[in-house]
Amino acid sequence: MTTRTPTALISVSDKAGLVELGRAFHAKGVRILSTGGSAKTLIDAGIPVTPVSDHTGFPEIMGGRVKTLHPKIHGGILARRGEDDSTMAAHQIDAIDWVVVNLYPFVETIQKPDVSLEEAIENIDIGGPAMLRSAAKNHQSVTVVCDPSDYESVIEALPQMPDEAQRRHLAVKAFAHTNDYDGQISQWLAQHSADSDKPATPAVLNLSLDLDRGLRYGENPHQAAGLYRYRGQTGGLGLAGAPLVQGKPLSFNNLLDADAAWSALIHLHALDPTQAACVIVKHTNPCGAAFGENGSVAWEKALACDPTSAFGGIVALSHRLEGDLAEVLCARFLEVILAPEISSEARTILAKKPNLRVLTPSGEDILNTSGPRWDVRVIDGGVLVQSPDQAPPSSENWSVVSERHPTDEEWSDLKFAWAMVRSVRSNAIVYAKSGQTLGLGVGQMSRIDSARFGVLKAQEAGLSLEGSAMASEAFFPFKDSIETAAQQGISCVIQPGGSMRDSEVIEAANQAGIAMVFTHTRHFKH
Repeated sequence: MTTRTPTALISVSDKAGLVELGRAFHAKGVRILSTGGSAKTLIDAGIPVTPVSDHTGFPEIMGGRVKTLHPKIHGGILARRGEDDSTMAAHQIDAIDWVVVNLYPFVETIQKPDVSLEEAIENIDIGGPAMLRSAAKNHQSVTVVCDPSDYESVIEALPQMPDEAQRRHLAVKAFAHTNDYDGQISQWLAQHSADSDKPATPAVLNLSLDLDRGLRYGENPHQAAGLYRYRGQTGGLGLAGAPLVQGKPLSFNNLLDADAAWSALIHLHALDPTQAACVIVKHTNPCGAAFGENGSVAWEKALACDPTSAFGGIVALSHRLEGDLAEVLCARFLEVILAPEISSEARTILAKKPNLRVLTPSGEDILNTSGPRWDVRVIDGGVLVQSPDQAPPSSENWSVVSERHPTDEEWSDLKFAWAMVRSVRSNAIVYAKSGQTLGLGVGQMSRIDSARFGVLKAQEAGLSLEGSAMASEAFFPFKDSIETAAQQGISCVIQPGGSMRDSEVIEAANQAGIAMVFTHTRHFKH
């Protein structure tokens, strides 16, 4: 009786660990079938390989679209050992014992800002998912591997296959992988085939999330919590992947606040990348923000808006954190500091407060306004899903609706206030001047209360609102907020417009000599 040669089929996009795995297979007498780039990588490393086209007797065709879709491949994977032996012999099908496959980088491809539909489609893998599903279905006889991190356990078991429990675990992983892959494809195609500028919500939402780490607890100690990241996300892009330079592990609330601070910073940086920007956040709301010629100046101006609320807050900086500012920050009680870069001097100073959490999100993130794919919120019995409000600041469609037009200085103040008000919980009012927030009206049940509250915060901080800009993220339903602004010397107002009483609001502005701009875009943050 002839002893059968064990066989592994390898076809991977991610070549990490491939050569080590190939050498281990060869050393244990396993024949390797392979395709394209995988075969070349193995052959270049001196590892014998049988090309799949030689094994099937059929060439790769259609630019590589068809290469593994063949009965000798899927028959070898799916055959039930002992039950289908006669069929295999009749059709000269050899059993395949290991299937090592990872898929074309569709997710990585669609993350490119300039990706075309044609490029995305050519990165949709067909043969790979089919082989993974076949091998996972027949995991009683076949080991399926889709993740390079599992190579080590496969190598340790050679020349045998992993035990049945491990093979089932790998099969579950393979099915999850193909499910996520298909979900990403369907969602992207639905989004990019929509007739309008709004992304289409998919018929089935596949979030494709992997647990990054467990958290001590959620908003309160009795709540379980964890941080999940999108599958396929590489590198440190995104706040969730930002390195923790020092400090205690981040809590659920720390991450929520840090996200609010970093998101607000992105809007400011997009408005003027040449200036250093600082945002201070407390309980997901900004309590101060400013531009400055350097980080220290931006911090001092941001802090002046509400120094009381900054206690125990989150500080986000757009530029490198230097030693002089690190000394100042360490003198205060803060929960988290975020900066794209930290000088060696600053790191030494920060290390004196080992519990202070310090994050370094990638500098690329400040320029990235693509954000998460979907904004998902849980309600009782379901979830609400929307595309994120990530449109970069733009004044192209703004219109002046008042008799008086803003001065150049007022235009700068209006743009700054508008960039900030979108990060404040509604109802939201921002008073700002010279690249600095002066008063913030946050989350009140009526807009007039937000307007009054913003005035109160400015007064408490000893800041004058004379000649400043006022921003409202949604329209003014009544003229009372404009009258309040006029009493404080506000010189210009920016808002979306769209109220049934717009004419009354505009008239109130005209009577007070206030310049008013409509953006025609709402940034309500519920």
